Amino acid sequence: LEAVKISKHISFVRKMAHYSAVSEQFLNMPLAEKRKFYACGNSFVTLENIPTVDKMFHCDRNVELAKKFSLWQGDITSLEINAIVNAANSALRVGGGVDGAIHRAAGKELSKETATLGGCAPGCAKITHGYRLPAKYVIHTVGPTDGNPETLKSCYRNCFDICNKKALKSIAFPCVGTGIYGFPNDKACEIAVTTALEWLKTTENMETMNRIIFCVFLDLDKNLYMEKLKEIFTS
Repeated sequence: LEAVKISKHISFVRKMAHYSAVSEQFLNMPLAEKRKFYACGNSFVTLENIPTVDKMFHCDRNVELAKKFSLWQGDITSLEINAIVNAANSALRVGGGVDGAIHRAAGKELSKETATLGGCAPGCAKITHGYRLPAKYVIHTVGPTDGNPETLKSCYRNCFDICNKKALKSIAFPCVGTGIYGFPNDKACEIAVTTALEWLKTTENMETMNRIIFCVFLDLDKNLYMEKLKEIFTS
């Protein structure tokens, strides 16, 4: 039994060494070289090409805050930023929707790394490397399956905590908790925006975070976020 434990430990250490080597290769690779590996090809989107809220409509309230937010309708796997968030399942196994899209774009190394993390409880978040994604990192968070709004708030707070720990300056969120997880789209939007605003109230967070991007796919979600952002930033 002890020999089996030792064998498993050695196997785990070897796997971690492999992920570390591969991830470091991508992290340290010159940007022009890394772009050759992107699954999206030349369709990547840089932070500079994602307009901030103050450029999307006239803001006459909280203008400095408006410069920290973006609303983007498109493929989250194409964003060339510090981190994108994955709406994951608690086992951190490859799923459908945005989860499956992120895993496909990142390559097989991502699912191998998530398999070493021991899953993720609802409301929690864990970080991996982005591998072949334009984003440097993927933050995996698990939304509520019981409709608990506090769990969804924790998803966002824990993702922001990781940003602080890793000194990440740009992050994109999909619509966490909606779809098959059943959280109402309008309430999910409300929680996403208000939790982000609350986090930015801290001076240090306001100074260190360059951009928070709400990445949507459906027109329904785009309209909900646009309405909420206008409510906050316009009279």
